[in-house]
Parts: sequence; C-alpha cells; structure tokens
Amino acid sequence: MKSIQLADVKQENGKAGAWQVIFVSPSMSKSKSWTYSVVEGPGNLHEGSFAGSEDPWTAPRAGAQPFPLMAIKFDSDQAYEAAAAKSADYIKKNPDKPIQYVMEQTNRFPDLTWRVIWGESIGTSDYSVFVDATTGKYLGTMH
Repeated sequence: MKSIQLADVKQENGKAGAWQVIFVSPSMSKSKSWTYSVVEGPGNLHEGSFAGSEDPWTAPRAGAQPFPLMAIKFDSDQAYEAAAAKSADYIKKNPDKPIQYVMEQTNRFPDLTWRVIWGESIGTSDYSVFVDATTGKYLGTMH
C-alpha cells in the first residue's frame, strides 16, 4: 500500500489525497490493484475507489511480501506522529518536503511497517523513518 501525491490536494500529517493498494491471492496466483482518490487525477486516477488490473502473481519477492489485513493496527496518521517525534530537526530544516507513505512487509523488520518518506520518491529521498504498523513503535531511520 502506498500514498499518491496529488498537486490539487494539500497533504496533511499522515493523510494523502490518494492511495494505491495491491491485494494478493497466493492460492489463485493473482494480484489486483485498487486506488482511492478524493479527486480525479492524472494517470487514470479516478475519484472514489477504482479497480485496476488483475495480474499474475508469483511467490513473494525479497523486497515485498503479502501480509494479512488484520496485521494493520496503526494508520498512516499515527505512523506520521511516531516518525515526526523522531524527526523534529529534519522537519524544521525541510518544512516543505513532500511526504510519501508506504506500508510493507519486508525482511528488514519482523513485522509489517509503515515507511514515512520525506521526498518525491523512495529512490530520491534522503530521509525516511520506519514505524511498526502493529505496535506503532519507531523502528529506525534511514538517511
């Protein structure tokens, strides 16, 4: 699951104007993407919930694995609060940096995590914070 930046929607702490999620069925070897947006947007982004394509799916990759929905105990606004508490100096120096949110299950941490990313993308970001999506606890910072 990840947030999507929208030029016409002001971002709030932990909230985004659009989201994309990919649901996976290992038993059917299929995945299906969905988006939710508060407005119509570029790139086939529609207001409300919108089903994307159904695609073949194979075993989890090292970078991302499926997770059960019941593992999500803390939402993106709570993840932002936990990340911001550890990032006051960075936020003060970079008050206008866009923020991305990615929920993922990786080998890096044992539990599902929120990654709060300051910057346009993961690849171009110079700062992100990991927060446990099950406990809401700060896990670490990546510079």
